[in-house]
Amino acid sequence: MGQKVSPIGQRIGIILNWESRWYAEKRDVADLLQEDLKIRDLLNDLYKNASISKIEIERSKSRVIITVNTAKPGMVIGRNGETKNAVVLKLKQLTNKEVFL
Repeated sequence: MGQKVSPIGQRIGIILNWESRWYAEKRDVADLLQEDLKIRDLLNDLYKNASISKIEIERSKSRVIITVNTAKPGMVIGRNGETKNAVVLKLKQLTNKEVFL
């Protein structure tokens, strides 16, 4: 019997990219990972019916760029961007950084 291999781990670097792209000092990694999980949980809770397939997070020192891949972008953006703006404010409070969604 052969050993099973994770399909995501097998493809990262070849045809897939990491879902979180940032670099931090060793002392900051745990806090940023916790923050990433909170961001993902918040977005998944707010958009349960939006069919979110992937959430990608990129960071620099003063900002966070979040890319949400979804089948229903209208649910994420909302009418005239109202929903998106409300979520960006929540994420700014969570991260204390400038957030782009």
